[in-house]
Amino acid sequence: MVAPGGIGALLRTIREKADRTREQQGGLIERVQGRPFDEANLKRWETEKRFPVPHWHSTIATIYGITVEQVRAAIATSQRYRKAQSNKEDDVKRRDFGRLAVVAAGAGVLPGIAQAREGIDGALAGSAQGELEYLEAAFERHRGGYHGRSPDAVLAEMRQDLDLLGQALARPHPVRERADLTRTAAGIAGLVAIVQHDRGDQRDAHGWFSTAARAARESGDRRMTAWVLARQAMVPLNYGAPAAAAKIAAQARREAGRTPTAAGALAAAVTARSLAALGDKRGATAALEDVRSLAERLDGDATADTWLGYPEQKHHVHLSQAYTLLGNTTAAYQAQDRALALTGSPSVMTRALLAMDTAACLRADGDPSAAADMAAGVFGRLPGPYREGLIRTRATTLHRTLTGRPHDLLGQALA
Repeated sequence: MVAPGGIGALLRTIREKADRTREQQGGLIERVQGRPFDEANLKRWETEKRFPVPHWHSTIATIYGITVEQVRAAIATSQRYRKAQSNKEDDVKRRDFGRLAVVAAGAGVLPGIAQAREGIDGALAGSAQGELEYLEAAFERHRGGYHGRSPDAVLAEMRQDLDLLGQALARPHPVRERADLTRTAAGIAGLVAIVQHDRGDQRDAHGWFSTAARAARESGDRRMTAWVLARQAMVPLNYGAPAAAAKIAAQARREAGRTPTAAGALAAAVTARSLAALGDKRGATAALEDVRSLAERLDGDATADTWLGYPEQKHHVHLSQAYTLLGNTTAAYQAQDRALALTGSPSVMTRALLAMDTAACLRADGDPSAAADMAAGVFGRLPGPYREGLIRTRATTLHRTLTGRPHDLLGQALA
């Protein structure tokens, strides 16, 4: 059942005009992708036994000389056609056909059995395993951070993968595959929540973190649960609710346990910052000792420079904010210098946040004019997409502590 104007008709028409064999197509795809490709996928796509997942859209466009938009539009046409045809099925006619077929065939092979087997075989060959592997790879790709891209650009890149994730979760899977899928879902949802946090969309960030936490708990992965909760605590921490942040961070630490993990170190760091913001110097200092001890024992993937890792650079960024909140400007300046030395040049947000910490330290040291000059200069040089959300919140917090000319100067930059 191929839809007129659908993906199957489109691919077959172009292939026939180009006079290419399926083997040539598969070989070309293998070269483009740099990974093995099951040539039978082409047959399933052309006969619409399966539709190409987003992972293959750009490759199909390259192979067939069309745009990605044309591929997606054709797939959408096929999906609508299949749904319409399904709604028109007549159970009585199907039963009559089967009864007549049995009479005609007698004790022989029932017509359509071979086609039924092919359909089942095709479904098995194109099982959900490919989708799961793709989603795991997508999670690995997206968790690398901004790398100079704006939050909006990162969200745009994730959009199609989120659609595929929702479709995959809606289907049944074996227990082990379901656990892997929900763990991946927790990670991807957590990444969306981080970006929404950075954009200043607190409500949506909370929603995505709640979704991520549910998925993490379903997967049974306590490290993933701890990471989600530690990241979730940063929403109230960075937007004026440190008591709520401390509560969530404590939950994260319980999930992380005593084994040194990136999630455990992050949870301890967020605890230290939350308690420092609450004025609990003793509790914050104890938490800082915990995070130092954990960070020193991390290795391998736990120290990777990703949103899931806790590398030395991230450690010093957290120390900078904690010491700034504690009023220990000497330690804060040292943490800022070390963090900047470890920060790559495209890290627009990290550099801006460290500069805001430095400005806050300058004000605490009795130089509000220098504080306002630094904060206003940094904010004024930010690209448009970075002027809202977390950086603005940090600058606004400093603005409220200033008076006179420094207050007016930073206020003009924020206007």
